Amino acid sequence: MKLDLRGSFSPTVITGLAVTLTAISAPTITHGKDSSQHAHKYSELFRHVATFDVMAENGSAVAEIVDATRDGKQLIYTDSPNQEIGFVDIRKANDPKGQGVLAVGGEPTSLAILDSLVLVAVNTSSSFTSPSGKLVVVDRNTRQIVAEHVLPGQPDSIALAPDQKRAAIVIENERDEDFNDGLLPQYPSGALMIVDLNGNPGEWIIKAADLSQVAMHAFEGSDLEPEFVDINEKNEAVVTFQENNHIAIVDLRTGKTLADFSAGSALLRNVDTEEDDLINLNSEITKRREPDGAAWLDKDNFAIANEGDYEDASGEEGGSRGFTVFNKNGKIAYESAESFEHLLVSAGHYNEGRSENKGVEPESVEFGKFGKHELLFVGSERSNAVGVYSVKKGKPQLVQVLPTGIGPEGLKAIPQRGLFVASTETDVADVGIPTMINIYKMRENSNPSRIYPMIASTDDASGLPIPWVALSGLVGDPWDANTLYAVSDTFLADGFIYTVDVSNTPALIVDRLQVTGASQRLDLEGIAVGPDGYFWLGSEGAAPGGIENLVLKVDANGTVQSEIPLPAELVNNRRSNGIEGIAVTGSAGSEVIYVAIQRAWPGEGDTDKVNTKIGRYDVAAGEWSFVHYPLQAQGNGDWIGLSEITLLPDGNFAVIERDKGWGPSTGPVAELKSVFEIDLANAEFRAYNDPAGLVTIEKALLLDVLPKLAKNSIWTAEKLEGFAVARDRKIYVVTDNDGIDDATGETVFLRLGRLR
Repeated sequence: MKLDLRGSFSPTVITGLAVTLTAISAPTITHGKDSSQHAHKYSELFRHVATFDVMAENGSAVAEIVDATRDGKQLIYTDSPNQEIGFVDIRKANDPKGQGVLAVGGEPTSLAILDSLVLVAVNTSSSFTSPSGKLVVVDRNTRQIVAEHVLPGQPDSIALAPDQKRAAIVIENERDEDFNDGLLPQYPSGALMIVDLNGNPGEWIIKAADLSQVAMHAFEGSDLEPEFVDINEKNEAVVTFQENNHIAIVDLRTGKTLADFSAGSALLRNVDTEEDDLINLNSEITKRREPDGAAWLDKDNFAIANEGDYEDASGEEGGSRGFTVFNKNGKIAYESAESFEHLLVSAGHYNEGRSENKGVEPESVEFGKFGKHELLFVGSERSNAVGVYSVKKGKPQLVQVLPTGIGPEGLKAIPQRGLFVASTETDVADVGIPTMINIYKMRENSNPSRIYPMIASTDDASGLPIPWVALSGLVGDPWDANTLYAVSDTFLADGFIYTVDVSNTPALIVDRLQVTGASQRLDLEGIAVGPDGYFWLGSEGAAPGGIENLVLKVDANGTVQSEIPLPAELVNNRRSNGIEGIAVTGSAGSEVIYVAIQRAWPGEGDTDKVNTKIGRYDVAAGEWSFVHYPLQAQGNGDWIGLSEITLLPDGNFAVIERDKGWGPSTGPVAELKSVFEIDLANAEFRAYNDPAGLVTIEKALLLDVLPKLAKNSIWTAEKLEGFAVARDRKIYVVTDNDGIDDATGETVFLRLGRLR
């Protein structure tokens, strides 16, 4: 089987089987779709060009806050756990180079670059009740500390005025959330410090702004705990007081507060507020905004990210899950309400585990003027994505979504080079995902095939985005070249079948069908369409105990019609890596079902795990039989297993074979993400306990997906899970994003040409 990007569908008989694809007509059971339903309109303004692994390249623990030099050729970031700042050469944006680190004598919380100098806010606190800090000034060329200034408490955010004559430092003096239920007040209170940058760094004058007016108006003014600061072209600072749900505008020239006001609350309709392993957009709530990050859009308007960080005495949490644009006089110019959260639901980036409190948890905002484009970037800490908005007359309009890695914290626009940078503060060592800095470059000529998300959902009949995460099995509709079907794995409490319209870019999930009537919780990993239009699903079991591996026949309403377990003697040896794919041949009532078992199971005499199994179930006879499938030798990417089995037009089958992508001693290494072709029609299947043992079949490489997977993702995904051949012979693959749980959340959906 060869790839041919030019070919078109030609009638092909499946040799040796009881069905001819070109001879059957669409059954009376249909799986309809309506691609005219509303979907977000995405553009490819920015394209990911590089990922910088701060651990591998610089030995850093994290990259939290990041800034760029005036020429945009170097990045410097904070690494609080290691008490260092890190340097990255981005003269070649697509090939960043580590330039080492510098210890700063405490935990750097933020930094700002002033030409050859780096201003680093450093926390040196011994306790919550004895906060302390310092401003460390570094010569970035010599990597020498040239000055230090004592600060009156624990600093958080630092900002540099556009005219570079002043800097502002937020002294947060954060509260102890384990003391008195984290309630305010917890002394000492915070402050805003103004740094006069005139003269030698050692002689800079630092004075406190007058926040007495804010203390009078905030609900707990004796403990202000300011969070973030940004400065406009008039030397006016916007300061957020997250726990107090308050905002102030401060004149840095005089130190006086010009205005202060409550951030207020936002009404959210149709959001998910229950952590029940389902995404149900059915609640209406009103939440305090409680802003974290802030960014001026012009001299009069600024945006805030409404993360939330406080639970009041009545147990009510803040955080309105979106962003707001305010005028500096306190008037709201724009409120995103639930739209930001709905955007990330549609993109498959919703973190259901945060539903009960702060949802997608926007934390940071950044603004930049890229020629004619005035852009607002909104980072979702819990959904691992940045929303990019074009700001016209103060009204943000969605442009695109960018995947970021886990926990985007630092956002930096670099308009002079057409770049945008996002740094992430979280790593997941046991699955090989590091903290990283991702670099994106502006593309004036959009390529529709590269737009992210590569797959997204439309709205349902009620006007709400169809929820989805963690796509697994994939199959083409036998009668419609533009339709695929996918399933979700056990990340969600219920199993779902998704209808995917691939005539659009991005591909659109236009329908979601819940699977009902199963005897147990489902972990759907495979899907096939039978000759009568019914779905056949493979559900992966778990061991020890837990749920069973099942083959299910499901009608067009999602109702389970029959369940077929594996043979008892096989089930007794099961492990958690079970049924990972399913394919079907034959005629209605006489189907032959094939399943791929992901990894070798104990008790098979296969101590080196070089073989796993392909199962064959004859529906009419009610009998299981098996062959051994020879896995590739394990490399640095840890274990090897199967993730899919798909019927090909010539009667052979394709299987996805992949590694875990991470080795206990080697770290993140993706070496195998491939599709192999196998002939099962002529294979000798035997009973699992046949005394002669199982026959090992042969295989041939059909596709090496790793290069395209790596090219089209910020971090090469572990789980290449779905492979489908559509009616017109076009090939599609999809990755499982693990529902954003200890994962980047990125779903890679690739169109890989056409089978000859």
